[in-house]
This record gives sequence, structure tokens and C-alpha cells, in this order.
Amino acid sequence: MRLPLFSLLLVGASCAVISACTPKPATPTVDVAAVELAVKTDANQLIADLNARDAVKAVARDTADIVNMQHGAANYVGIDADLAMTKQIVSDPNLKLAVSNEVVDVAASGDLAVYRSTYTYIFTKPGTQEATTETGNFLLGYKKQADGKLKLAWTMLSDTPAAAPAAAK
Repeated sequence: MRLPLFSLLLVGASCAVISACTPKPATPTVDVAAVELAVKTDANQLIADLNARDAVKAVARDTADIVNMQHGAANYVGIDADLAMTKQIVSDPNLKLAVSNEVVDVAASGDLAVYRSTYTYIFTKPGTQEATTETGNFLLGYKKQADGKLKLAWTMLSDTPAAAPAAAK
């Protein structure tokens, strides 16, 4: 039995309409609030690990190729360089780091997140051996890994100038 050309066209058009109405597989939605919370929790644990003087725990969240950028110093790249620098930092008896004004921005894909805050850092001033306080801006960049977890890919610390003295009246 042979179908007329019109019937074949009608069947073909019907298939096209049906396939156009078939929903495409849904892309997974990212729970931005959950990612924000996870990043903020991790950043706060990093601060706690530094204040506890535990360099190994502090760098456990790093990607293998982490890049650390700090004012007045060459970048240190890779987990081994980060561990060496972190060991120096946590050996300071005056070390105390605190953050405030925390904000986390998450890419719609969930592949990247940026943590930013202000910081207060108490450390031993080289040469004088006195405790000194520095304030500044703290940025952490997180990148999703092959296992789906976000890890710390870069850090940036930038001190801000001391507040100007009040003008005399």
C-alpha cells in the first residue's frame, strides 16, 4: 500500500510539531544561596585555621595551581608555595585575623564564586618586633573542580591606608 504524497507531508509535519513540543532536558539549577553559604563557611574556616596557626588545614581548600597575591610581595603560585608562606604567617605570635562586611557573589552556572570582605590583621612588624594592625580588602576566588566541589583558586589581600586624622577646628 502506497501513501499519497500529501499523507507523507502531513505525517512529517505532525512529527515536527510533536518534536518541537517535547521539552528539552532541564539544566540543573544552581542553589545560589547554598553556594553562598558554603563559600562563606569555607572562608570563615580558613580564617579560623589561620588563627589556630594550622597551615596544613588552611591550605587544604586550595586548588593545585592556586595564585596568591598580596601587596608588596611577589605572587606565590601552587599549593607548595602557599603552604610555605602560610607556615611563615602562622608562626607569628601576634597573628590575629578578623573579617567583616562579607559578601559572596556566585556565577549563575555555579562554577565560580567570589568572596570579598574587609579585614583587620594584627602581626609583628619586622624590625621593631611590635604588634601592628593593618586593615584592607580580602578577596577569595573559588572555582568548581571536576568532582563538583568549589576550591580556592586565588586570593588577594590589599591593605588600605590608615584613616586620616580629624581636622583641627
